[in-house]
Amino acid sequence: MSESTSLYAPRVPIFPRRVSGPFRRLKWWILIVTLGIYYVTPWLRWDRGPSLPDQAVLVDLANRRFYFFWIEIWPHEFYFVAGLLIMAGLGLFLFTAALGRVWCGYACPQTVWTDLFILVERWIEGDRNARIRLHDAPWTVRKWRLRVTKWTVWLLIGLATGGAWVFYFTDAPALARDLATFSAPPVAYITIAILTATTFVFGGFMREQVCIYMCPWPRIQGAMMDEDTLTVGYRDWRGEPRGKGTKRRKEVAEAVPGGADAVARYGKAVERQGEAPRISASGEELGDCIDCNACVAVCPMGIDIRDGQQMECITCALCIDACDDVMAKIGKPRGLIDYLALSDAPNEIAGEPPKAAWTHVVKPRNILYTTLWSGIGVALVFALFIRPEIEMTVAPIRNPQFVTLADGTIRNLYDVRLRNKHGDDRRFRLSIATEEDLRIALEGTETLFVEVPANTQRLQRVYVSARPGSDAAQQHASDFRFWVEDVQSGERAHRDSTFNGRDLP
Repeated sequence: MSESTSLYAPRVPIFPRRVSGPFRRLKWWILIVTLGIYYVTPWLRWDRGPSLPDQAVLVDLANRRFYFFWIEIWPHEFYFVAGLLIMAGLGLFLFTAALGRVWCGYACPQTVWTDLFILVERWIEGDRNARIRLHDAPWTVRKWRLRVTKWTVWLLIGLATGGAWVFYFTDAPALARDLATFSAPPVAYITIAILTATTFVFGGFMREQVCIYMCPWPRIQGAMMDEDTLTVGYRDWRGEPRGKGTKRRKEVAEAVPGGADAVARYGKAVERQGEAPRISASGEELGDCIDCNACVAVCPMGIDIRDGQQMECITCALCIDACDDVMAKIGKPRGLIDYLALSDAPNEIAGEPPKAAWTHVVKPRNILYTTLWSGIGVALVFALFIRPEIEMTVAPIRNPQFVTLADGTIRNLYDVRLRNKHGDDRRFRLSIATEEDLRIALEGTETLFVEVPANTQRLQRVYVSARPGSDAAQQHASDFRFWVEDVQSGERAHRDSTFNGRDLP
């Protein structure tokens, strides 16, 4: 009987080694800026007047508003949010088509928090080799102490993450006091607990598994990239065959059969390249890669970039920093692992210089993405500046379609919703414009004026009547226009509607 084979490969823990270089510094700066924005933004203040919240960025679900500094988005203006989401998608397409998965490698929340958790792990447990030894060691008092310390810091980071998130949905100082005194709504504690747990598990334990198994983008990126896309790659035509090698010409010539021929080739290469190539113990001329595995040791995904492009690669470029450091130590040119395009390979193999980087970025597809992205952005800004400060909607009451009063007057009912986007109370005057003999009256008042508080909306029942025997009363439909005027500023808005008479179809 054959043994059953598991279709699931258990996770092998990855312990990235510390590395320094320009790409690692860039990642640190992006981590500091993005986390700083996330944690600090709810505490920023913005004065909008006495009747409005003073939190700079606030998703006010209770009043169905979104505040972003001087911008206020109402529920019926959700197209602004939709436009921003479309711009975010196009921006992701653009960056992937031009530079590969730079979003995943630098700014994705999973990457940012994983980098932070690995930093904490390195501070407490040591660098790669120390963490591997600790992982393989039995559970002693020291191991428990280090692990509990690390997990505690991770939980505090997760707690700060969940706490910062809920602050975006209500006044941050007030909610912080309520949380501290255990008087906040239960949904706040539940949300913080869920986000704390997910941050702790995703950033501390699952890490690369989130990118490989949970995120759909690695499977989509192939459609966004082509041979001109600049992405992290290995120049195998320069690095292969890989090996440790030696430059001791005399020892190779004396100890290896055919070593003299290898030394001869060595000399020709010196004349051709102006540098000394490496020779293996068997007399084979080696490439620049010394097979030190530094690129593998620093990779947070645990892959070998020398095997070519892989779904797991997040283009974080830490392998470039590690390889460049090794090349500098052995006296070889940097760039064995680099941002490169497949289309440049033939030129580089032939010894010709690669195309300029901008030629890989400026291409028809990227121009199309940029044009669409810019067009949507300009349209949103234009719509933001031309939107009115007062708005109205009209909903005719059609059950019944009209009412006949005792004197024969025909009356139609309408629900008019007035929206005041100003920061102070405003008085609006309602009127109608029509060629027919129609009159307007408001429910609950003898005048045509309506008071609407600041930054709110009011539903007003309106009566429109036609005199007995008039054309509007006899014919089945008459068009007219509702007008609303801001008494203070003179700003006006209108909506068209229809009056129903006796002669219904």
